[in-house]
Amino acid sequence: MSAESAVNNGVTTGLKGVGDAVGVSDFKWFIAIVNNNCEKAVGQKLEEKGYENYVPLQSEMKIWKNGRKAIVDRVVIPSIVFIHCSENMRREVVSLPYINRFMTNKAGSPTGFRNPLAVVPDDQIERLKFMVGNSDSPVTFSSASFRTGDVIRVVRGRLAGLEGEIQYVDEKHSELIVRLDFLGNARLTIETINVEPITY
Repeated sequence: MSAESAVNNGVTTGLKGVGDAVGVSDFKWFIAIVNNNCEKAVGQKLEEKGYENYVPLQSEMKIWKNGRKAIVDRVVIPSIVFIHCSENMRREVVSLPYINRFMTNKAGSPTGFRNPLAVVPDDQIERLKFMVGNSDSPVTFSSASFRTGDVIRVVRGRLAGLEGEIQYVDEKHSELIVRLDFLGNARLTIETINVEPITY
């Protein structure tokens, strides 16, 4: 499957009528949290309202127990829909009944107050689209690999580069309680998307 096909299958192509509008540069890729197994439906609803969004989908062969086979589109990142919009538009989107919330970057706020919203750079979205559209093997994302005691590195936000040990895993909210070995073993909550495991 081509990268272009993956992008189109992943939903939508752009906001109607704003291709040359002033201020488009203020658009960012925000990360919306939606109910599991509703990602494609949410993407379609957003598209119908004119919001550019991306649901990473990968075509694969599924075989049922009765032997029936079919090509299906598998959601690569469960419960996630990427939405490209301005901050004003995001405030409208978050009020929609099928959007649970927007992911925050808790690693970007050492104090824990007023955590900034997580934003994915354009080039990373493009790399994700290319990878999903061109990989010959399944692309998977999972927070289940994080366990208590694992050592991780913060990869986004103002704490990027710091390493710590996971003390608690909150799978429901995709969050980790991490002990960072600085300033007296500080503890803070970090979204799983903002860290990577360290293997020795």
